[in-house]
Amino acid sequence: MKTSDNNISRKDFIRNSALAVAGLTLIPNIMTASPFDEKNLSIKGKMSLKNVRLETGFEYQDGEVSSTQTDLFYVEVENGKIIKISPNQPNAKAVDAKGLLMLPAFKDMHIHLDKTFYGDQWQAVRKRTGGIKGMIELEQKMLPEMLKNSTFKAEKLIELLQSKGTSFARSHVNIEPTSKLQSLKNLQKALENKKKGFGAELVAFPQHGVFYTDSVPYLKEAAKMDIDFIGGVDPFNIDGDIEKVIDFTVQLALDNKKGIDIHLHETGDSGLRTVEYLIKKVTENPALKGKTYLSHCFVLGKLEAEKQEEIAEKLGDAQIGIVSTIPFGRLIMPIPTLYKHNVTVLTGNDSIVDHWNTFGTGSVLQKANLMAQLYGYSTEFLLSRSLKLATGNILPLDDKGTQQWPKSGDKANFVLINASCSAEAVSRISEVESLVHDGNVVF
Repeated sequence: MKTSDNNISRKDFIRNSALAVAGLTLIPNIMTASPFDEKNLSIKGKMSLKNVRLETGFEYQDGEVSSTQTDLFYVEVENGKIIKISPNQPNAKAVDAKGLLMLPAFKDMHIHLDKTFYGDQWQAVRKRTGGIKGMIELEQKMLPEMLKNSTFKAEKLIELLQSKGTSFARSHVNIEPTSKLQSLKNLQKALENKKKGFGAELVAFPQHGVFYTDSVPYLKEAAKMDIDFIGGVDPFNIDGDIEKVIDFTVQLALDNKKGIDIHLHETGDSGLRTVEYLIKKVTENPALKGKTYLSHCFVLGKLEAEKQEEIAEKLGDAQIGIVSTIPFGRLIMPIPTLYKHNVTVLTGNDSIVDHWNTFGTGSVLQKANLMAQLYGYSTEFLLSRSLKLATGNILPLDDKGTQQWPKSGDKANFVLINASCSAEAVSRISEVESLVHDGNVVF
């Protein structure tokens, strides 16, 4: 497939599809610019796309996957779901996808939407002093001012993620004595304003420690609100007591039927002890299996290979996932080992242009690309498997090359990519042209 034959700008895609979008939520002057007549298109939650490229299987040479087969299809969407996939109808009155590749919409599974400079006046990271506790002191000074327009900045950051093909995020949100519950409330307003094209799950995050700044009463209140996970950060370095912090976090999650997602940056003995104690507590409380995650977990990258295997096996048995921000300085996480032991691995952008990090593109496809480079995943098969980091573990083809996405009845959460297959998309971080989410085109 030649790239020049399949270019379609985001602007053109939106213009062509606007009248077919449920709710007509797009900008009015874009809608009126549509080249299609209203009488020829349904606007009651229905949309049809022609010339949609889908992966159909693998091609093999000498027993190895040599390329990925694709073909063009006609896809019908209604009320936020794919209702039919049929042979292409190139002459139909429908949105023309111009041969772009349809992939599952992307998911950013570790980000801080509540505290960013993005969309506001530029600020670079300030010089750090005093380690993590010094950063806590800095945040305590900065947060009151940041909260004044945090809803606006969160919306702008969401728009950046959408422009990179992301329709869903897991966002950590500060819960501590300085911002109390205000950071959560401000972010919830932003998510409500963006709900037509963006979904999220929230982590109540005691950035300033659970006990170090007495975040306990605020965490207990937040746990009864519309959040999904109880968070945490470096229980030894900040609070000085691994078991006390983990015990509190586990019990709060159990009492409120929430999951757990703990930041763990510690790379020494305390980091390993935290991982092992969390595994113990989750094993004792099976209700937390599949609902517990360690974000970063840099200690895994510091372990000897034999110990990595041991811990990865235990994480897999306890169904504790790892959310890696790939890469982190010179540290390379043992992601292939985690995959080997069936550990769920997710990724996210973490901080984007805030007081922790000056950088950040908003693209989780780029994270998949970096992972593939770090581990030498340069073959067609391994590149195609790397895509699952960006999609939250959804792939168009299973490991045997059988098509498993999309199917009739799936949610209409997809991106259109300027690439001939997912391996190519991961390899060259192809441009995302547009996103359809719950029946709405977002940009």
